[in-house]
Amino acid sequence: MGNTLNNNPNTPMVRALGFWSLWAIGVGAVVGDGVFLYSAAGVQIGGPSTTLAFVFAGLIQMAIMLSMCEISVGMPSAGGPTVWVTKYVGRYWGLLSGLAFSIGYMVLGGSVSIALGRIMAFWTPNWDLNFATIFWAVVLFTVFFVMNVFGVEFMGKGQLVLCIILIGIMAIFGIGGVIRGLNMEYFEPFMPYGIAGMTGVIPIATYAFMGASCICFAGEECKKPKDMARALLWSSITFIVVYTLAIVVLLGTVFYRDVTTDIGTFVTAGEIIFGPVGAQIINLAGVIAAGTCILTGCLYMPSRLMYSMSLRGYMPKFLGKLSPRTKVPVRGLVVCWVVGMLGILIAGITEIAGEGYDGVMQFYFFMCNQAVIAWVISWSFSIVAGMKFRLDYGKDRIKNEIDWLQPAFPVIPVIAIAGCAYVLFLSINRPMDIVGLAVWVGIYTIYYLRIRQKVKAGLIDDDISFITQR
Repeated sequence: MGNTLNNNPNTPMVRALGFWSLWAIGVGAVVGDGVFLYSAAGVQIGGPSTTLAFVFAGLIQMAIMLSMCEISVGMPSAGGPTVWVTKYVGRYWGLLSGLAFSIGYMVLGGSVSIALGRIMAFWTPNWDLNFATIFWAVVLFTVFFVMNVFGVEFMGKGQLVLCIILIGIMAIFGIGGVIRGLNMEYFEPFMPYGIAGMTGVIPIATYAFMGASCICFAGEECKKPKDMARALLWSSITFIVVYTLAIVVLLGTVFYRDVTTDIGTFVTAGEIIFGPVGAQIINLAGVIAAGTCILTGCLYMPSRLMYSMSLRGYMPKFLGKLSPRTKVPVRGLVVCWVVGMLGILIAGITEIAGEGYDGVMQFYFFMCNQAVIAWVISWSFSIVAGMKFRLDYGKDRIKNEIDWLQPAFPVIPVIAIAGCAYVLFLSINRPMDIVGLAVWVGIYTIYYLRIRQKVKAGLIDDDISFITQR
């Protein structure tokens, strides 16, 4: 490979991630609870047309990932979109892009852990359901935190093993369901709630598929930057095919009116297809899906962003330290763990207060939708930065020096931008969604004004340099 553009060529982080580890990060960071829990809410909204919404969201997601491949290889960084967008769009939007994606995952750490705890409670039926949920959420979130602390190579190998098991189970579920035969009557009427029902599922499907862009934050820990682009592409293909097939089989096995917002729906389908053992195995898939999401999305990626930003003065300096032994940002990981634990604690207090699981699920759905809004905004600016990167360096230079050329430019980025705008439009459909957006944008703006003061005081360099590395 020729030259690559890198903001930190002398990085002390360990370059231990190859293609398969990056692929596992992309597949695992896809929000597993989105497929096993949140998708059930989509079925309740759209009925059988949920399958069409998943295909649409999958294609848009693919366009988004392809739009970020070129710049992720050309500017590999632990800061990911923060670095790209700051250079090509502006500091305000660059910081917003990185933080919106990262903080969204940090906040969801508690929510996804609660979903994981609820799934694990399947195996402790004699325990109080709420106690089992909180107990397993705390234990497993801590286990995945420790896996990250042991180093990126250990985490990457663990993620790869878990993802192979997960994809294997879901592929067998899908293929087994097709072989057994789908009840086509369950797909009639295809749109029981009309076009509005189908389009209402698109943000949910977007949430279920988002996460592969976590790969973009591995720029300083991958062996070859080109592998990030390959992993973005193939991880997207993997989970779009496997998870969409799973939704089709689910709807062809369980009547859509009987679907509930619980792992039990997939477990029921697994039992119908494979018997009692199938229920156990599908529940295991739910555990792995949520667990791999926590491992990379809620812990790996935010800690890397905080590390990268702290080196430039945008975060407290203590976050810019790496473990001398494992070369990972342990302090950032601790912050992620604390935030996730707070989320679990809030859910536990909600249960004790008597609001019940439905109240927790409503909060969970609200947070999921806010994550979609935040991530779509982040993606949009990353796509714009990628387009400017192509225009800035030119097709020939990128082809020769970076060795990865974005296909069908500028058609795919335009499709990606249009898709982001449409998903954003669909996601902001309730007053509470607008209020939530206004709150976190307001908090971010206060943070940014503080950053501007530090720039004017000379505490932060006004420019970010990008050094060519051989």
